[in-house]
Amino acid sequence: MTLDTASLNELNVIDTKEQYQPVTIRLENVAKTYGSGETEVKALSNVCLNITQGEYCSIMGASGSGKSTAMNIIGCLDRPTSGAYYLESEDVSQLSDSQLASIRNQKLGFVFQQFHLLPQMTALENVMLPMIYAGVSANERKERAIVALTRVGLSNRLHNKPNQLSGGQQQRVAIARAIVNQPVLLLADEPTGALDSKTTQEVLNIFGELNEGGITVVMVTHEPDVARRTGRIIWFKDGEVIYSHLSPDELSSVMYH
Repeated sequence: MTLDTASLNELNVIDTKEQYQPVTIRLENVAKTYGSGETEVKALSNVCLNITQGEYCSIMGASGSGKSTAMNIIGCLDRPTSGAYYLESEDVSQLSDSQLASIRNQKLGFVFQQFHLLPQMTALENVMLPMIYAGVSANERKERAIVALTRVGLSNRLHNKPNQLSGGQQQRVAIARAIVNQPVLLLADEPTGALDSKTTQEVLNIFGELNEGGITVVMVTHEPDVARRTGRIIWFKDGEVIYSHLSPDELSSVMYH
Protein backbone atom coordinates (compact mmCIF):
# COMPACT_ATOMS: atom_id res chain seq x y z
CA MET A 1 0.00 0.00 0.00
CA THR A 2 1.38 3.42 -0.97
CA LEU A 3 0.42 6.63 0.81
CA ASP A 4 0.90 10.17 -0.42
CA THR A 5 1.99 12.98 1.92
CA ALA A 6 -1.54 14.24 2.47
CA SER A 7 -2.73 10.77 3.45
CA LEU A 8 0.18 10.34 5.86
CA ASN A 9 -0.59 13.65 7.52
CA GLU A 10 -4.18 12.59 8.04
CA LEU A 11 -2.97 9.61 10.08
CA ASN A 12 -1.92 12.00 12.85
CA VAL A 13 -5.52 13.13 13.40
CA ILE A 14 -7.19 11.58 16.44
CA ASP A 15 -9.94 9.17 15.42
CA THR A 16 -13.29 10.74 16.27
CA LYS A 17 -14.55 7.38 17.50
CA GLU A 18 -12.27 7.73 20.55
CA GLN A 19 -14.52 10.36 22.09
CA TYR A 20 -17.25 7.71 22.41
CA GLN A 21 -15.05 5.01 23.95
CA PRO A 22 -13.58 4.75 27.46
CA VAL A 23 -10.02 6.11 27.37
CA THR A 24 -7.41 4.13 29.30
CA ILE A 25 -4.44 6.41 28.49
CA ARG A 26 -4.43 10.13 27.76
CA LEU A 27 -1.25 12.15 27.39
CA GLU A 28 -1.80 15.90 27.20
CA ASN A 29 1.11 18.04 25.96
CA VAL A 30 3.62 15.79 27.70
CA ALA A 31 7.25 16.88 27.60
CA LYS A 32 10.27 15.24 29.20
CA THR A 33 13.62 16.97 29.53
CA TYR A 34 16.80 15.52 31.01
CA GLY A 35 19.67 17.68 32.22
CA SER A 36 19.93 21.45 31.85
CA GLY A 37 21.90 24.05 29.99
CA GLU A 38 24.32 22.63 27.44
CA THR A 39 23.58 19.07 28.54
CA GLU A 40 19.80 19.46 28.20
CA VAL A 41 18.10 16.72 26.20
CA LYS A 42 14.45 16.95 25.17
CA ALA A 43 13.30 13.34 25.12
CA LEU A 44 9.63 14.18 24.54
CA SER A 45 8.03 17.36 23.22
CA ASN A 46 4.32 18.21 23.36
CA VAL A 47 3.10 14.62 23.06
CA CYS A 48 -0.68 14.21 22.86
CA LEU A 49 -1.99 10.66 22.69
CA ASN A 50 -5.16 8.73 23.50
CA ILE A 51 -5.40 4.95 23.79
CA THR A 52 -8.87 3.56 24.36
CA GLN A 53 -9.94 0.60 26.43
CA GLY A 54 -9.36 -2.73 24.70
CA GLU A 55 -6.93 -1.46 22.07
CA TYR A 56 -3.82 -3.35 20.96
CA CYS A 57 -1.15 -0.80 20.04
CA SER A 58 2.51 -0.86 19.18
CA ILE A 59 4.94 2.04 19.56
CA MET A 60 7.73 2.32 17.01
CA GLY A 61 10.51 4.72 16.06
CA ALA A 62 14.26 4.90 15.68
CA SER A 63 16.62 4.74 18.65
CA GLY A 64 16.35 8.03 20.52
CA SER A 65 12.90 8.81 19.10
CA GLY A 66 11.28 8.97 22.54
CA LYS A 67 9.34 5.71 22.46
CA SER A 68 11.03 4.25 25.56
CA THR A 69 10.63 7.50 27.49
CA ALA A 70 6.94 7.54 26.60
CA MET A 71 6.61 3.94 27.75
CA ASN A 72 8.27 4.77 31.08
CA ILE A 73 5.82 7.62 31.66
CA ILE A 74 2.82 5.49 30.65
CA GLY A 75 4.09 2.79 33.03
CA CYS A 76 4.40 5.28 35.92
CA LEU A 77 8.14 4.59 36.05
CA ASP A 78 8.95 8.22 35.25
CA ARG A 79 7.17 11.57 35.40
CA PRO A 80 6.72 14.15 32.66
CA THR A 81 8.58 17.45 33.04
CA SER A 82 5.40 19.18 31.94
CA GLY A 83 1.96 18.19 30.73
CA ALA A 84 -0.43 15.63 32.19
CA TYR A 85 -0.87 11.87 32.02
CA TYR A 86 -4.31 10.48 32.76
CA LEU A 87 -4.76 6.77 33.48
CA GLU A 88 -8.46 5.92 33.62
CA SER A 89 -9.25 9.64 34.08
CA GLU A 90 -6.83 10.06 37.02
CA ASP A 91 -3.91 12.47 36.57
CA VAL A 92 -1.18 10.12 37.79
CA SER A 93 1.58 12.62 36.96
CA GLN A 94 0.64 14.40 40.20
CA LEU A 95 0.77 11.36 42.48
CA SER A 96 3.41 10.62 45.12
CA ASP A 97 6.01 7.88 44.65
CA SER A 98 4.10 5.51 46.96
CA GLN A 99 0.87 6.17 45.08
CA LEU A 100 2.61 5.48 41.77
CA ALA A 101 3.95 2.20 43.18
CA SER A 102 0.40 1.22 44.12
CA ILE A 103 -0.85 2.11 40.62
CA ARG A 104 1.89 -0.03 39.05
CA ASN A 105 0.99 -2.99 41.22
CA GLN A 106 -2.78 -2.77 40.92
CA LYS A 107 -3.46 -1.41 37.43
CA LEU A 108 -0.43 -2.15 35.27
CA GLY A 109 1.28 -5.29 34.06
CA PHE A 110 4.83 -5.25 32.65
CA VAL A 111 6.62 -7.60 30.25
CA PHE A 112 10.24 -6.89 29.30
CA GLN A 113 12.78 -8.23 26.81
CA GLN A 114 14.69 -9.80 29.69
CA PHE A 115 12.26 -11.85 31.70
CA HIS A 116 13.29 -10.65 35.19
CA LEU A 117 12.26 -13.89 36.88
CA LEU A 118 13.75 -14.72 40.27
CA PRO A 119 15.97 -17.77 39.61
CA GLN A 120 15.47 -19.39 43.02
CA MET A 121 11.69 -19.40 42.65
CA THR A 122 9.45 -21.73 40.66
CA ALA A 123 7.17 -20.46 37.90
CA LEU A 124 4.25 -20.59 40.34
CA GLU A 125 6.15 -18.63 43.00
CA ASN A 126 7.29 -16.00 40.50
CA VAL A 127 3.72 -15.42 39.38
CA MET A 128 2.45 -15.27 42.97
CA LEU A 129 4.94 -12.55 43.92
CA PRO A 130 3.01 -9.42 42.78
CA MET A 131 -0.03 -10.54 44.74
CA ILE A 132 1.95 -10.51 47.98
CA TYR A 133 2.45 -6.75 47.56
CA ALA A 134 -1.24 -6.41 46.67
CA GLY A 135 -2.27 -8.04 49.95
CA VAL A 136 -3.93 -11.10 48.40
CA SER A 137 -4.36 -14.10 50.72
CA ALA A 138 -2.07 -17.12 50.28
CA ASN A 139 -4.79 -19.44 49.02
CA GLU A 140 -6.07 -16.92 46.50
CA ARG A 141 -2.51 -16.15 45.36
CA LYS A 142 -1.95 -19.78 44.46
CA GLU A 143 -5.31 -20.18 42.73
CA ARG A 144 -4.90 -17.05 40.63
CA ALA A 145 -1.30 -17.91 39.72
CA ILE A 146 -2.36 -21.36 38.50
CA VAL A 147 -5.13 -19.79 36.40
CA ALA A 148 -2.69 -17.27 34.89
CA LEU A 149 -0.07 -19.93 34.08
CA THR A 150 -2.74 -22.15 32.57
CA ARG A 151 -3.92 -19.23 30.46
CA VAL A 152 -0.43 -18.96 28.88
CA GLY A 153 -0.14 -22.73 28.37
CA LEU A 154 2.13 -23.64 31.29
CA SER A 155 -0.13 -25.70 33.53
CA ASN A 156 2.45 -28.51 33.36
CA ARG A 157 5.39 -26.26 34.36
CA LEU A 158 4.17 -24.81 37.64
CA HIS A 159 7.07 -26.13 39.71
CA ASN A 160 9.91 -25.59 37.25
CA LYS A 161 12.50 -22.95 38.00
CA PRO A 162 13.59 -20.52 35.25
CA ASN A 163 16.74 -22.50 34.38
CA GLN A 164 14.49 -25.48 33.64
CA LEU A 165 12.45 -23.50 31.10
CA SER A 166 13.11 -22.37 27.54
CA GLY A 167 13.26 -18.67 26.68
CA GLY A 168 9.73 -18.77 25.34
CA GLN A 169 8.46 -20.52 28.46
CA GLN A 170 10.19 -17.97 30.67
CA GLN A 171 8.49 -15.16 28.77
CA ARG A 172 5.16 -16.93 29.24
CA VAL A 173 5.80 -16.98 32.99
CA ALA A 174 6.57 -13.25 32.80
CA ILE A 175 3.30 -12.64 30.96
CA ALA A 176 1.37 -14.69 33.54
CA ARG A 177 2.98 -12.62 36.30
CA ALA A 178 2.00 -9.42 34.46
CA ILE A 179 -1.69 -10.36 34.17
CA VAL A 180 -2.22 -12.06 37.53
CA ASN A 181 -3.38 -8.85 39.25
CA GLN A 182 -5.90 -8.30 36.44
CA PRO A 183 -4.39 -5.02 35.18
CA VAL A 184 -6.28 -2.47 33.11
CA LEU A 185 -3.18 -2.07 30.96
CA LEU A 186 -0.47 -4.50 29.84
CA LEU A 187 2.81 -2.85 28.81
CA ALA A 188 5.39 -4.81 26.84
CA ASP A 189 8.87 -3.43 26.09
CA GLU A 190 10.53 -5.39 23.26
CA PRO A 191 8.96 -8.61 24.61
CA THR A 192 10.18 -10.73 21.68
CA GLY A 193 13.66 -9.23 21.43
CA ALA A 194 15.37 -12.24 23.00
CA LEU A 195 13.29 -14.91 21.23
CA ASP A 196 13.65 -16.82 17.96
CA SER A 197 11.08 -16.35 15.21
CA LYS A 198 8.98 -19.41 16.05
CA THR A 199 8.81 -18.55 19.74
CA THR A 200 8.08 -14.93 18.86
CA GLN A 201 4.93 -16.00 17.01
CA GLU A 202 3.85 -18.15 19.95
CA VAL A 203 4.29 -15.27 22.40
CA LEU A 204 2.49 -12.84 20.07
CA ASN A 205 -0.41 -15.31 19.85
CA ILE A 206 -0.72 -15.05 23.63
CA PHE A 207 -0.75 -11.25 23.52
CA GLY A 208 -3.45 -11.42 20.84
CA GLU A 209 -5.56 -13.77 22.93
CA LEU A 210 -5.19 -11.56 26.01
CA ASN A 211 -6.27 -8.53 24.01
CA GLU A 212 -9.26 -10.42 22.61
CA GLY A 213 -10.12 -11.16 26.24
CA GLY A 214 -10.39 -7.42 26.92
CA ILE A 215 -6.93 -6.39 28.13
CA THR A 216 -5.53 -3.15 26.69
CA VAL A 217 -2.03 -3.86 25.35
CA VAL A 218 0.71 -1.36 24.46
CA MET A 219 3.95 -2.76 23.06
CA VAL A 220 7.24 -1.06 22.21
CA THR A 221 9.04 -2.83 19.38
CA HIS A 222 11.58 -2.17 16.64
CA GLU A 223 10.41 -5.19 14.64
CA PRO A 224 7.93 -4.38 11.81
CA ASP A 225 6.58 -7.94 11.74
CA VAL A 226 5.78 -7.71 15.45
CA ALA A 227 4.12 -4.30 15.07
CA ARG A 228 1.96 -5.62 12.24
CA ARG A 229 0.38 -8.10 14.64
CA THR A 230 -1.14 -5.19 16.57
CA GLY A 231 -4.22 -3.22 15.57
CA ARG A 232 -2.69 0.24 15.65
CA ILE A 233 0.86 1.57 15.30
CA ILE A 234 2.11 4.80 16.90
CA TRP A 235 5.24 6.27 15.30
CA PHE A 236 7.66 8.46 17.28
CA LYS A 237 10.38 10.69 15.81
CA ASP A 238 12.57 13.23 17.62
CA GLY A 239 10.43 13.10 20.75
CA GLU A 240 7.13 13.65 18.98
CA VAL A 241 4.24 11.49 17.79
CA ILE A 242 4.44 11.76 14.01
CA TYR A 243 1.67 9.25 13.24
CA SER A 244 -0.78 8.17 15.91
CA HIS A 245 -3.05 5.85 13.95
CA LEU A 246 -1.10 3.74 11.47
CA SER A 247 -2.67 0.49 10.35
CA PRO A 248 -0.41 -2.55 9.83
CA ASP A 249 -0.81 -2.17 6.05
CA GLU A 250 0.41 1.43 6.18
CA LEU A 251 3.61 0.74 8.10
CA SER A 252 5.92 0.06 5.15
CA SER A 253 5.02 3.35 3.48
CA VAL A 254 5.91 5.27 6.63
CA MET A 255 9.15 3.38 7.27
CA TYR A 256 10.49 4.20 3.84
CA HIS A 257 8.78 7.57 3.37
